[in-house]
Amino acid sequence: MPTLQSRFEKAQQEVNDLPDRPDNNTLLKLYAFYKQATQGDASGERPGSFDFVRRAKFDAWEGIKGTSTEDAMQQYVDLVAALKG
Repeated sequence: MPTLQSRFEKAQQEVNDLPDRPDNNTLLKLYAFYKQATQGDASGERPGSFDFVRRAKFDAWEGIKGTSTEDAMQQYVDLVAALKG
């Protein structure tokens, strides 16, 4: 059985080959799970209110603060699998 790390890496490749582009909320979830899995809790200052994209990404990542690396990897893998259908 593949390790969680190998399934996470495979999901990272598969996300680029999805038949349909996910909606923005789903993209933010993918981003947040990926960042949490690879870098841990969000750090630094929250981007300014006029930097909409960076602020939304930061808020999504900050929203899962405290999630373990393994949980973030698993949620990323599960979300990609759901998107594949």
